[in-house]
Amino acid sequence: MRIPVRVHPRASRSRRRWDGERLELWVSAPAADGAANRAVIEAVAAWAGVRAGDVHLVAGKRSRTKIVEVEGLAEAPAASLD
Repeated sequence: MRIPVRVHPRASRSRRRWDGERLELWVSAPAADGAANRAVIEAVAAWAGVRAGDVHLVAGKRSRTKIVEVEGLAEAPAASLD
């Protein structure tokens, strides 16, 4: 399943919001040296209940708007706000 993600790097605390169409993530990692991308993969894996190895960044490596693919996920988890 492919999921659009909007990322807010260097947040004071990590949190996430799913509106049924897009996942919005606040990660404390900076957008330097791929740290924020790694944090996004870990956060998406935790949200979806899969291993980090099952989450792949498909598009948006250098953008705040990304597309991730989650292997083994048939449908997105219910709406959430953390």
